[in-house]
Amino acid sequence: MKKRKLGIIGGSGLYKIEGFKKSKWKKISTPWGSPSDEILNAKFDGEEICFIPRHSRGHKINPTKINFRANIDALKQLGVTDIISVSAVGSLREELEPGKFVIIDQFIDRTFAREKTFFDEEIVAHVSMAKPTSTGLSNCCESALKKLNIKYKKGGTYIVMEGPQFSTLAESNLYRSWNADVIGMTNMPEAKLAREAEIRYCTVAMVTDYDCWHPDHEEVDVSMVIQTLQQNANNAQNMIKEVIKTFKNFSVEKDPANDCLDVAIITDPKLRTKKTIKKLTNIAGRVLIKK
Repeated sequence: MKKRKLGIIGGSGLYKIEGFKKSKWKKISTPWGSPSDEILNAKFDGEEICFIPRHSRGHKINPTKINFRANIDALKQLGVTDIISVSAVGSLREELEPGKFVIIDQFIDRTFAREKTFFDEEIVAHVSMAKPTSTGLSNCCESALKKLNIKYKKGGTYIVMEGPQFSTLAESNLYRSWNADVIGMTNMPEAKLAREAEIRYCTVAMVTDYDCWHPDHEEVDVSMVIQTLQQNANNAQNMIKEVIKTFKNFSVEKDPANDCLDVAIITDPKLRTKKTIKKLTNIAGRVLIKK
């Protein structure tokens, strides 16, 4: 297994992380356009890491307009093998109160206006998303949350809506009937693209509100979300630092992202043009370029 390197994707409220050393923001170009922001290259506890604020610093990018493909390609270019994605979400369950963290293991993708694959021209690939997150990375995040005494739930289904508007009451109740646990706007197609790039992926969701289904809580608004995000920011940063220290201690040998393109690409090799192979070099060069 090649040398592991951790990438952090910070969602709402997590635009920077204090305490990193030798920090330098680096502009990365990709065949898919520009990432959300420059990539922060830094060191912590002897580990080189990469960090990207999903909505850009200052929260300037609408969820639908995030260039997910460029974000994942940029991280892959920098040698990232493992991603921890931190996201703000609404709760669809009484027991998942604001302030609690959820380690996600399943997704329901309800987005409809986003580019969801790197393999959109000429070369077709079908990766499995049956188990969309990394067990090893999830175990690492759980260990960190336990050590820091942060309230959390291990395992949960994240329904990803298009946004940017919040749910209607009817939608919120529908998603609850589907046994979804939390709702957000950003982890799809991010998780799918990470899988296509053969990058191990884990989501830690930070609950900020009860969406709009809960009869004893006010309808969600931005001020409510921001207030809880500010309270959660230190917890999220401390969790990430603990993960950086320990992620290599957790086995990922049987992770579903490992070499998944070996059995995913269906297009006849004779029909793959140099132009398309070049575009996919960062993502799939391992299987497309003959040694």
